[in-house]
Amino acid sequence: MMSSVSTQPQFRYTQPPSKVLHLRNLPWECPEEELIELGKPFGKVVNTKCNVGTNRNQAFIEFEELNQAIAMISYYASSSEPAQVRGKTVYLQYSNRQEIVNNKTAADVAGNVLLVTIEGEDARLVSIDVLHLVFSAFGFVHKITTFEKTAGFQALVQFTDAHTASSAKNALDGRSIPRYLLPEHVGPCNLRITYSGHTDLSVKFQSHRSRDYTNPYLPVAPSAIDGSGQLIVGLDGKKLEPESNVLLASIENMQYAVTLDVLQMVFSAFGPVQKIAMFDKNGGLQALIQYSDVQTAVVAKEALEGHCIYDGGFCKLHISYSRHTDLSIKVNNDRSRDYTLPNPTMVSPQPSILGQQPVSVVGPPVQYNGAQYPPTAEQPLMPQRSAGWGTGVPAVPQSMPQQMYGNPYMPPGTMPRQMHPGMMQFPSHSGLPPTATMPSYGSDWRQ
Repeated sequence: MMSSVSTQPQFRYTQPPSKVLHLRNLPWECPEEELIELGKPFGKVVNTKCNVGTNRNQAFIEFEELNQAIAMISYYASSSEPAQVRGKTVYLQYSNRQEIVNNKTAADVAGNVLLVTIEGEDARLVSIDVLHLVFSAFGFVHKITTFEKTAGFQALVQFTDAHTASSAKNALDGRSIPRYLLPEHVGPCNLRITYSGHTDLSVKFQSHRSRDYTNPYLPVAPSAIDGSGQLIVGLDGKKLEPESNVLLASIENMQYAVTLDVLQMVFSAFGPVQKIAMFDKNGGLQALIQYSDVQTAVVAKEALEGHCIYDGGFCKLHISYSRHTDLSIKVNNDRSRDYTLPNPTMVSPQPSILGQQPVSVVGPPVQYNGAQYPPTAEQPLMPQRSAGWGTGVPAVPQSMPQQMYGNPYMPPGTMPRQMHPGMMQFPSHSGLPPTATMPSYGSDWRQ
């Protein structure tokens, strides 16, 4: 089959067999991950030496066993299809060395970038936002790129330092992505994680395949926009919308009043809320919630979308990104608030109804009818939050999945905040005492 490569022989037989193979005509500065992928069908690659030669287009790979190297040479010697990397034909031969000295694989050397392989029939349907939510539990994620290789659907995840990356690798390697983070039609997906030789990923555009969380002003990839200027649908079936530090929250099934203070409590569980503006539109209540950065808004949106503020399916949240980046709050009242101002002056404040909950009372409960009015004399006032509520009221089933505050993907040390009875619980960013003990990353975390 040597006739398939006429200009330059793909193999040289003058060298005796060796565990180390010499590769030529590689793409310029070919990363170690691609070399490992090329040799993986034939055995375990235990060592590499990349970017050799004047043009940095040569490399060496070392297999664990001699017969694995022989299998790779024999396969491509008898195949009509040459070995290729990124469309370039790669020429193989035995090396005159029997091992690669003083050069460990990137998979064995801790770094700040992880190579993640998602295993499962529906692995390619795992969105980059789900990966970000999983890995950001261990620290700030700088960048993520996703791609497909012979090994399957893979991603590179960049952290600030090797210590943070190691924590994520040790906790997640071999584990499954929690079911509640995946769409219903997506099957189980497992994570297999090694270290990458990269230290700083190059992301030129924001898209459904790559994301730079350090640069919110990076342009959206032209390939992610159709001819009409509208964002196309990503692999996960969701519309790709530009991220923003301001969220637009719509609330449906409002059987109970939702105040500005309630919204501030819910959304501040993921980071400091700078401003909130509430308004009525299309017969329902909507609100704009501003964070200091896009990263915090993304996490809050992923965690809260589709969940209910009150138990029983009441006050369901639908969240999207707003085109605004800085809300203009001209006056602080019960419909708008700027939390960045020290000791903001309230204008005509309404009586606080923070603490109205769907609990049993004498007579019918006070229901929301489109306007927030204080209860009349005939309507019993719902319980207010008091110092004795922490232990005096029995627990109510949570409307949020328990994984939200008990799942090991929550950042270490984060505890659920004490909430009013019937309200969902969130991780606390304050000094309030915890109401539950976070489980460690152990064998029972899948539950």
